[in-house]
Amino acid sequence: MEQQLRVLHTVRLSPSPAQPVLAALPLSGLDADRNVLDVDFRTLRFFPAPSQPSVDPLTVLPRAFEAALGLFHALAGSLRDGHVVVPEGGGTVPLVLAVSEVAVADVDTDNPSSALLDRLAPADGDGEAGPALALQATRFACGGVALGMRVAHALCDGAGATKFLAAAARFARGQGPPAVAPVWERRDLLGPRRPPRVVTPLFDRVLVLDAGVARTGPYGAATAGREQLTRECFHVSEARVESLRARLADEAGIKLTTFEVVAAFIWRARVKANGATSGEVVKMVYSMNISKLVNPPLPDGYWGNVCVPVYVALTAGELVARPLAGTAALIKKSKQEVDDEYVRSYIDFQELHRGEGVTAGKGGGAVSAFTDWRRLGHGDVDFGWGGPDAVLPLSWRILGSTEPCFLLPYGATDERRRRGFKVFVALQRTVLPGFREEMEELLLQQQQHISVGKL
Repeated sequence: MEQQLRVLHTVRLSPSPAQPVLAALPLSGLDADRNVLDVDFRTLRFFPAPSQPSVDPLTVLPRAFEAALGLFHALAGSLRDGHVVVPEGGGTVPLVLAVSEVAVADVDTDNPSSALLDRLAPADGDGEAGPALALQATRFACGGVALGMRVAHALCDGAGATKFLAAAARFARGQGPPAVAPVWERRDLLGPRRPPRVVTPLFDRVLVLDAGVARTGPYGAATAGREQLTRECFHVSEARVESLRARLADEAGIKLTTFEVVAAFIWRARVKANGATSGEVVKMVYSMNISKLVNPPLPDGYWGNVCVPVYVALTAGELVARPLAGTAALIKKSKQEVDDEYVRSYIDFQELHRGEGVTAGKGGGAVSAFTDWRRLGHGDVDFGWGGPDAVLPLSWRILGSTEPCFLLPYGATDERRRRGFKVFVALQRTVLPGFREEMEELLLQQQQHISVGKL
């Protein structure tokens, strides 16, 4: 493992122009949700080799990121008491520069448990004491590049992180700053109302207050069971999903999206594999972008958290017994109920019960969490030698769950892109055989042969 990766040095990046005075920037109500506030999120992107041998990504990237930090000053700060504190002078962001003796083609980007993948991104941070952002760039023997990123989730979600990376990519290509400037205004646009009020009744039904969660956070209570988790990749066939979607849409008499169908299918598969008792209430949650649903809509330059959790709850018996079309329709209905009042009520619910341990279920595996990364604008992150060939999550704490499910695209040059997409999922080792059996209906035929011989 040590021979596969060698760290050259760490560059300290400073925003330019520098922050003239200490600044304490308030977070929005979505940023301050403890499901988000307690998380440093780590991601990894693989890029092809530059077509010009004279171009060294390890020289280009530091300059590009330093320029982008001049627009995203808060990323050089640290979290403290519900604010982002940017010190006088602007703070610094570490960028680790490394090289590897192997080629990108030898790296198994379909293995979410790979120890090598984990070493290609900055490790988890030190909570409020650490910088909000850390980066790592690794150049491979073939010339390809891996870009690892760790960012405090309280500052941005996947969409916001992509805005920052896309800005750095523009600077790398010599195109200057983005046409739309970044916007902060977190508290003004998505802060709690005064006084807070909860109009949407759903949250009283699906969320509870738990003293243990109040003490340890939404993920801390699940620490003891994490060694029992496994992380797996499933290769889903677009043709099989489309066939299922058409059949379920016909049964339900409504249009259904791929996400609604796949989420319904995997939620049921997980609950069946888990062996939940018929009377046990099981919940699923997914993130939904509300940028254009709130009133007024968020400005295009807003880069804070823009997703709210949306919940669906049934008993295990109901979920297993009901037609899959009915479950997919229920997910669609939950999406249609998200409006400006839903968002404001969720923010106010969090504000009213801050410190009381808001949770959808005790233990990080109590809720099936879903997030869809297939359309996050990954292609906009092009530093001059092509968009990413793979985009991977390295963190597994989202939406109050330690057993999430990610829907991921194949890279632009991956021939599988036209035939399907990847699903990364975390689940208990003991239920994996049953879950695999349930998933067979959706998978590409060569599932078992894809990762043979890779690191």
